[in-house]
Amino acid sequence: MTLLSDEPESWPVTHVEPVFDGVLLGVRRDSIEHDGDTFDREIIVHPGAVGIVALDDDGRVLVLRQYRHAVQRGMIEIPAGLLDVEGEPPLEAARRELREEGMLEADQWTPLLELRTSPGASTEVVHLFLAERLRSVELPDGFTPRHEEASMTRLWVALSDLVEAVLAGRVSNSLTVAGSLAVDRLRHGKPLSTA
Repeated sequence: MTLLSDEPESWPVTHVEPVFDGVLLGVRRDSIEHDGDTFDREIIVHPGAVGIVALDDDGRVLVLRQYRHAVQRGMIEIPAGLLDVEGEPPLEAARRELREEGMLEADQWTPLLELRTSPGASTEVVHLFLAERLRSVELPDGFTPRHEEASMTRLWVALSDLVEAVLAGRVSNSLTVAGSLAVDRLRHGKPLSTA
């Protein structure tokens, strides 16, 4: 069996032009050379993110219903957030996001996957974690949910129900899809990696 793997590769970039520098994201235009041809690609510059599958002792997963303006939908999602604190490692960001969005802490953390959500146009890398041995906590001091987070609701659903909703196409958030399927595989005694 052939081991499939993404591999590092870099084509020469002859020019980089900043296009937009926003609050959360940026856009740049790269001029790329390959096989005697030069072409442009707009790249969304993203700080990266984390996603957390919080699994309780009864096999239930914490999901959030949150409004997402870009797609005009109330989405079912696992807790997640940006790597927007300078120098904060992904696991610490995941702990912070679970406290802020889930009002939970976990004693056991397992890295699940590294997910590139839209590699044709974005630098975003998402680190997915499984959080277990959960306990409830108060919102962190000084943290007040704002904007979409202010109307977010929390739901506990059976992992099997979440996987069913994902496979039926009723839940389509990429972090939720990847995270729930990875945890389902683990729960059925199948490792995520043989490497």
